[in-house]
Amino acid sequence: MSFNAVTFAVFVALLLLITGMGFVASRWRRATGGNELDEWALGGRAFGPFVTWFLLGGDLYSAYTLIAVPAAVFSMGAFGFYSIPNAIVLYALGFLFLPKLVALAHRRGYVTLTDFVNDRFGSRALGLAITLTGLLATLPYLALQLVGLEVIFGSLGIGGSAATNWFLRDLPLLVAFGVLAAYTYSSGLRAPALIAFVKDGLTYVVVIAAVVVIPIRLGGFGAIFGGASDALRAGATAAAAPPNLDPAVAVNPSVYLTLALGSGMAFFLYPHAITGVFASRGAKTVRRNMSVLPVYTVLLGFVALLGVMALAAGIKPVGGNPQYAVPQLLAQMFPPWFVGLAFAAIAMSALVPAAIMAIAAGNLVSRNLYRQFARRPVSVESETRVSKVVSVLVKVGALVFVLTLDTRFALNLQLLGGIWILQTLPAVLFGLFTTRFADRRALLAGLLAGVAYGTWAAYQVKTASGAPFGGSTAVAYPLTSPIYIAISALVLNLLVTVVGSVLARAVPPTRRRERQCLQESVSVTGTPSAS
Repeated sequence: MSFNAVTFAVFVALLLLITGMGFVASRWRRATGGNELDEWALGGRAFGPFVTWFLLGGDLYSAYTLIAVPAAVFSMGAFGFYSIPNAIVLYALGFLFLPKLVALAHRRGYVTLTDFVNDRFGSRALGLAITLTGLLATLPYLALQLVGLEVIFGSLGIGGSAATNWFLRDLPLLVAFGVLAAYTYSSGLRAPALIAFVKDGLTYVVVIAAVVVIPIRLGGFGAIFGGASDALRAGATAAAAPPNLDPAVAVNPSVYLTLALGSGMAFFLYPHAITGVFASRGAKTVRRNMSVLPVYTVLLGFVALLGVMALAAGIKPVGGNPQYAVPQLLAQMFPPWFVGLAFAAIAMSALVPAAIMAIAAGNLVSRNLYRQFARRPVSVESETRVSKVVSVLVKVGALVFVLTLDTRFALNLQLLGGIWILQTLPAVLFGLFTTRFADRRALLAGLLAGVAYGTWAAYQVKTASGAPFGGSTAVAYPLTSPIYIAISALVLNLLVTVVGSVLARAVPPTRRRERQCLQESVSVTGTPSAS
């Protein structure tokens, strides 16, 4: 796409505005004398319903959402609308389970889900598995936000695939990374929380304007759906099919259903999502937000419609990459100043969740690796410092990933991340409702079995060129229809957990346990109890 000075000027002005807000946020609503890690990583746990609404919206609806959802519709038609029931599932589950989890987090001082699992089950091995799973699932998700930024820079004509010189191609992303790292390190979670106000407001303006103006210019929704249907039937976008789902199975109802269900169940298990939830003022705040956040689902439906409009408008994406479909559609339909505003909104939709993801990764490392396995007591100041440094380092890793590898690897790893993170669900649910039935060793075995099977099943899915990790759906025995691999892995996980817990209760205690009980009896009474 060609460079436009007006578009670029509006884009830069808005990015400078939110950069200033990111640094100013360090003093926004800051309490005095509070826990330093809570202040930096969770905003003092003081965000009320209004702030939490925007923070969770900024967390949920990222640049990848605004670009990839319509790209999926553009490539495969109605299948891309799976994100709508996905959102409905996650809000319903969040309403049921998150208030209790947040109440416990405030009472017990949890910063991460690993803190919760450690407290409920007392297993360092299980806690370590939860921590590593969260980190591995978060890093490719963070990389995809930078991929979204790269698409926007390419659409502006200043970077990405629009540049032939490698330095000019990567320079905008390097600058954006530097700014993001600086204000995240300085302000912590307050920066994305404050920027989310602007980001969500601009996103609503852009999407609503698009679904009003574009249909008028294309002759109405009847003409749009007719033109999109003809384009799909003619195979106009066959070469642009995304690598993360095989079009041959994407139309299968079992894939649509299980992908929506599995993605919805997985979202609030991601470290960045739980960070936004733990930052809320309490259970009542979370319950209110889970009841009103579905309003965002209406916006998500409009976003998916942009893919249909791009088909009807005859958009030919740059390099055959469907991720450019929406930016090109906006550039074709709107004046340059509005395109600059729209591109800035999408860029903010990358920067807000990227900041939260980096903070969440830093919390996991400082809280559940550095502090938990340190040989000496760790101060809160030291813990906070490590979290800040790690938040920068994970951004560096994501940046290197995006600059050096094909973005399809990021897509494939993010698909694996969704499979992996869902395997932490049994530990969380059993921890919330019953720790007596679930054995911690069985939970660990179930998690490892689910991760191992899910990784193996995803490896078996081939791309058109025969490369592994070509998708996230496969046929799971004894089924004959393909389903989302995360769901079949979760079923195996639960089976291993339940059977392992029953066996653990059926096997008599070992002599070591008997000796431990005897020692406890002596320490209490001074004499061994009769047996």
